[in-house]
Amino acid sequence: MIKQSMQLLLTAVVLCSAQWAHAQNVKITTSMGDIVVQLDAAKSPKTVTNFIQYVKSGHYNGTIFHRVIPTFMVQGGGMTPDMKEKPTRPPIVLESHNGLSNMRGTVSMARTNVPDSATAQFFINVKDNEFLDASRSPDGNGYAVFGKVIQGMDVVDKIRNVDTGQRGPHSDVPVQPVLIKQATIEK
Repeated sequence: MIKQSMQLLLTAVVLCSAQWAHAQNVKITTSMGDIVVQLDAAKSPKTVTNFIQYVKSGHYNGTIFHRVIPTFMVQGGGMTPDMKEKPTRPPIVLESHNGLSNMRGTVSMARTNVPDSATAQFFINVKDNEFLDASRSPDGNGYAVFGKVIQGMDVVDKIRNVDTGQRGPHSDVPVQPVLIKQATIEK
């Protein structure tokens, strides 16, 4: 009986270790410092796959954080410094009913009013924004959390505090562009 219990415990430890060994992190190198995001493929598999494809293709390199609201979030991954939207792949299915909450430091997909419209743009919550969760949103859809910042929240806080203004039809745009120099998968 003790031998069986020890084998079960060892198996559980190995499985947990294997799960963390395969956790993917993405390093986002910005003009204000580095941000490391741990992705949650177990709870947001389609969203993480989509994000990784954009990282691997170099899509995020040279984009900016184009929408910064200091009491809400910082959004990026889709616009060039001249505020031109980069081409994207087709939208993905919304995975907001995954049990993850839009808390400070979590990373979610940006989308339009259409639930299944997220492509490449993402945002980092700079405060707890539970009203964005599917369970609390008026339409029952919410925004899909797919990761969390594990290093560089100080960089996110620097970004959230930059001066912003209007740029064409866009509001909350940093006066001095905050560049995403590169996004890479950490090994």
